[in-house]
Amino acid sequence: MSASLSADASTRAADSATPTAPSTSPVATTPAPVPASAAPTRTASPTPAATLRTAPGCGNLAATSEVKAAVTGAYRSAFPRFVHVQPAPDQFYYGQCDGVRYAATRFEATSGATQEELVAMQDEGSVTKYFRSTSGGGWNYLTSDGFPRGAHGCGDIPQIPDALSETWGNCGR
Repeated sequence: MSASLSADASTRAADSATPTAPSTSPVATTPAPVPASAAPTRTASPTPAATLRTAPGCGNLAATSEVKAAVTGAYRSAFPRFVHVQPAPDQFYYGQCDGVRYAATRFEATSGATQEELVAMQDEGSVTKYFRSTSGGGWNYLTSDGFPRGAHGCGDIPQIPDALSETWGNCGR
């Protein structure tokens, strides 16, 4: 293996352990910085991806594999035609506002996906899905981004509290 391939593999291994915004869990990843032009009234100037944001009453939570599986299950329940899906790498946001947990992610097809799933994921996979925890500990699908995505990312989603959207850097927008 060449030195550059070895370095690339090391980088990918390190990237897979990078926390997902907003999570600090080692199974999560971090979103890109927020452009300065995106919603100056909703978010501060760009922040390095490694810096986690907080807002009054809201914060990041560790996005464990169990949380990701539960959110994926809620998506499958809402869209039963998608059986072979998983959260896309670097696209999982998980946090809490005033005791209510929220998640946002894009999904991608996994091995075993049918031709129908692959074709449908061409559109569905390009938009972020939003979820809210239930009082029983489960998850409900709330909505998806529009297409094209709004200029303020998850800041344009009324079901996501503004303070959490700020914490998430408007989901990378």
